[in-house]
Amino acid sequence: MNGKKINCLIVDDEPPALQLMEKYINAVPVLHFAGKCSNAVDAMSILQQNSIDLIFLDIQMPHILGTDFIRALINPPKVVFTTAFRKFAVEGFELDAVDYLLKPISFERFLKAVNKVMKLNLPVVPTLPQDMMPKNEPERSFLFLRADRKNLKIQLHEILFVESLKDYVKVVTKDRTIVSKQSISAIEENLPEEAFLRIHRSFIVSISKIESFTAGLIQVGKYELPVSRSYRHEVEKALKHF
Repeated sequence: MNGKKINCLIVDDEPPALQLMEKYINAVPVLHFAGKCSNAVDAMSILQQNSIDLIFLDIQMPHILGTDFIRALINPPKVVFTTAFRKFAVEGFELDAVDYLLKPISFERFLKAVNKVMKLNLPVVPTLPQDMMPKNEPERSFLFLRADRKNLKIQLHEILFVESLKDYVKVVTKDRTIVSKQSISAIEENLPEEAFLRIHRSFIVSISKIESFTAGLIQVGKYELPVSRSYRHEVEKALKHF
């Protein structure tokens, strides 16, 4: 350990991503930048020669996935996975990852991950300064929608998709449909980006509920949802390894 700081290693095969994460680490007083590399072989060497407390680890890398690399370590450090693909989120958390950052990574989202690290049993005393604390803590597994003159609790895992109806939104689950007066953008802000995907200005879909898809349509249960041209690239990127 470098004093009371958390020694951090960055592993990513994309130079811009390495630079960004190094910048973020250097901006947070409780973190210490201990090194960076672009592949698992170099990462293994750094781990053998240094005391690393936390790895910011890309999942999609040449030769070996980041998830497989962690499995290969006998006593792995704490890990925050970084990736452009939402499909790896579940596997990442199954490996006891501290967090899962979806690229492109904002500094606020990075701080949110650091805050989770600070809650772990690491030999670190300081906490993040109040002005650097993320604004969206804690994450919730549900949301409330105003409908029928009351606030209805909706579990996020139950949602199939969300549809915009001008000044209203329709939230569809397997068992019910709720119509609430608010914008789809307001709903989107309260949905975890690793679990939900915007496919159209009028539609957000739960990734885990997708049964099939084409360039222009996504099948969710009995529903066929349109993929608009403006969102097609992001949809194809997110579902590339679906």
